[in-house]
Amino acid sequence: MKKIFIHGIIAGILAAITSLIYCNLYQSTLGVSFDKIINIGSIFGSSIFGCVLISAAYSILFKFKKENLQGILNVIIVVLSFASIIGPISMTLPLDIEFPEMFPGLAVPMHFFPALAFFTLSPFFKQSSIKSGTRLDNI
Repeated sequence: MKKIFIHGIIAGILAAITSLIYCNLYQSTLGVSFDKIINIGSIFGSSIFGCVLISAAYSILFKFKKENLQGILNVIIVVLSFASIIGPISMTLPLDIEFPEMFPGLAVPMHFFPALAFFTLSPFFKQSSIKSGTRLDNI
C-alpha cells in the first residue's frame, strides 16, 4: 500500500513539473498572463492531490482484492478527468484579464496531466511474481 502512495506522490510531482513547463511555454509563446488565476502553488497542489486521489482509488481496489477491475478504474479516472474540464471552460474571468478566451487552452490540458503521469509511471511500480507459470501484476 505504501508503494501505491509513493507512486502517487512521484506522479503528482511529475505532473506538476510538466504543468509548470506547459504553463510557462503557453504564456510566453502567446504573450498572455494568467498569474492572477493560476499560480505555482495551485498547480503543485492540484497535481499532487489528483495523483494521491488516484492512488487512494487503487489502494481501495487492491484492499478488496479486485485487481481485475483495474481497467474499469482507469476508464473512470479518464472520464473524471474529462468531466473536470467543465470548470475552466465555464469559468468567468475578471474583467482586467486580457484575452480571457485563451484561458481554457492553458487550463484544460493540465487537467489530464495527473492521470497521464500516473499511468506513465505505473510500469515502474509494478511488482511481478511467478506463480504456476503466470505473471501477476500489482501496482
